[in-house]
Amino acid sequence: MDACTILDKDVIQALEKFRDTEESSVGREILERIIENASIAEAERVPLCQDTGMAVVFMEIGQDVHFTGGDLMSAVHEGVRQGYRDGHLRKSVLDPISRINTGDNTPAVIHTEIVPGEALKITMAPKGFGSENMSRVMMFPPSAGMEGVKDFIVQRVEESGGNPCPPIVVGVGLGGTFEKAALLAKKALLRPLGSSNPDSTLQALESELLERINNLGIGPMGLGGRTTALAVHVNAYPTHIASIPCAVNIQCHSCRHKEVEL
Repeated sequence: MDACTILDKDVIQALEKFRDTEESSVGREILERIIENASIAEAERVPLCQDTGMAVVFMEIGQDVHFTGGDLMSAVHEGVRQGYRDGHLRKSVLDPISRINTGDNTPAVIHTEIVPGEALKITMAPKGFGSENMSRVMMFPPSAGMEGVKDFIVQRVEESGGNPCPPIVVGVGLGGTFEKAALLAKKALLRPLGSSNPDSTLQALESELLERINNLGIGPMGLGGRTTALAVHVNAYPTHIASIPCAVNIQCHSCRHKEVEL
């Protein structure tokens, strides 16, 4: 439930920072209302947004962990089922062909990673689809170069306009393969806002892209202003000589996450 009702402090701080520097009076008012909405949602334990998303679950599983008493994946799906049922959250998940609702917002999308140690870290990210629909993967030929990649990222935001409910967070995955780039972009959205990329080259790229995106003039809720994005986060991975995979995963301002380590 908390994953759908509480914005992390870093998100609130980013919203307040951009509110104080936003040149558009309409934009400032919208940002103020977003901050107010987040406060009400937390106090009254109600969803930040009517779209309570599809549950995306990341699990870092220590290689020394051993699970007993049942199937891990089934347990995660049951947890999502109970959370959406008991929290009275909107059930939005359905069969892609029949369009028949599953009735309990399952199955979740689960990503697992084996890591050293004997702990289990679970990160829950309810992903709304107004922003998810604006996301894309592009397989560039090497001749496109980084300038072509950067233009694609900025163009994706520009073409999205107000659809993903800006201000947004832009997750970018560079390299790997088709599916690896998409996962890199999704995981980039989990990084705390305001944190610096440990790679200086990627840090400079993030700053350049954020400036270009906020100069588009889309603004909060697409009604004009400088605050189109709160952050751009880039993850990179080595790739094949014949390609530059690039994924853009857009997140609305309801940047909702919940993390626990067992």
